Amino acid sequence: MKIYDVIILGAGASGLMCASNLSRKKSVAILEGSDKVAKKLKISGGGKCNITNASVKVENFDGDAELLHATLKRFSKNSLLRFLERNRIDLELRKERYYFCKEGSEAIISVLKKNSDWCDLFLQTRVEGAIKEGDTFIVKSDRGEFRGKNLVVATGGKSFASLGASDIGLEIAKSFAIQTKKFTPALVGLTLQKEQFWMKELSGLSCYVHIKVGDRLLKEEMLFAHKGISGPAVLSASLYWRSGDIAIDFFPDKNLNELLSGKKLVTSAMQLPKRLAKALLNAVDVEDKECYKLSKEERVKLLLLKEYKLAPAGTFGFTKAEVSRGGVVVDELESKSLEIKKVKGLYFIGEVADITGELGGYNFQWAFSSAYVCAKSIK
Repeated sequence: MKIYDVIILGAGASGLMCASNLSRKKSVAILEGSDKVAKKLKISGGGKCNITNASVKVENFDGDAELLHATLKRFSKNSLLRFLERNRIDLELRKERYYFCKEGSEAIISVLKKNSDWCDLFLQTRVEGAIKEGDTFIVKSDRGEFRGKNLVVATGGKSFASLGASDIGLEIAKSFAIQTKKFTPALVGLTLQKEQFWMKELSGLSCYVHIKVGDRLLKEEMLFAHKGISGPAVLSASLYWRSGDIAIDFFPDKNLNELLSGKKLVTSAMQLPKRLAKALLNAVDVEDKECYKLSKEERVKLLLLKEYKLAPAGTFGFTKAEVSRGGVVVDELESKSLEIKKVKGLYFIGEVADITGELGGYNFQWAFSSAYVCAKSIK
């Protein structure tokens, strides 16, 4: 039976990027459960693929700072932009922050497929587990066994089960006695307690807010949905929320007392959609009236809207989650290679490692950065 130099489990962003950066002198097998490669990459960003961000910092991720710093230093945002430029992928910058593929996600998928076309690709191959005998990894699948000297697990998380996502990466890690954290939904909408059900009546409305979760401050649009709250600010906030309160500032960068002055009605002075303004007044039990008629007590109540606290009931779940939080505990990984410290030749990259980024291209950046570092570490 052929023994490959490297077996990669998963043909998503991190798996294909890893293959693209391996030496072509190596024999490489890529095992993918779906009938096509990079299905999640294809649908991301509405098919336009938000591939990275104008500002990529360790602070934009939930995970180990040391590992993030080491990985992003070796393959930074600028490294990724140069890679894309070399491969003639045109980008467009939205809101002066978000890099999207101008010609759609198919452009980056095409490049990754071309750069890894020298590898043996096995589609519709469901991985069932892996063991190590001596210096050789044996991967068991529904299409038989595959053997390799190095094994790279790039199987992603549990979000997008409809595209074939699973937690097989964590099952493999556990079989090697590697510590893991259970996958939970991240970059996902938040459901509400009964006290905030009034927000559901605003379904379809959005507004720019600041959301504070612990010591994190997220600044973007919030969308009111029939299940709760969503939109970019909420999705990023969900990454850091575990339980307890979050605080929403409905008037970011504004002095509410100055705003609520003169003879205008409060709902007009708020400079928000009328439906939202009225709902916010009801939420803090203040009558709509001319601003100069507001009592001191009413002004105190309105100031609560600068830090409106609520305790989410939960999340929209994996079916609506952009990514999974959790994975292989980073203490198990070498920071310079993503190799498991106690199992030589075994690597975990991308979403299957316990590193998760905010909304805005950070998770693809991590996928590509971790894949590059891994590939260059396999001798």
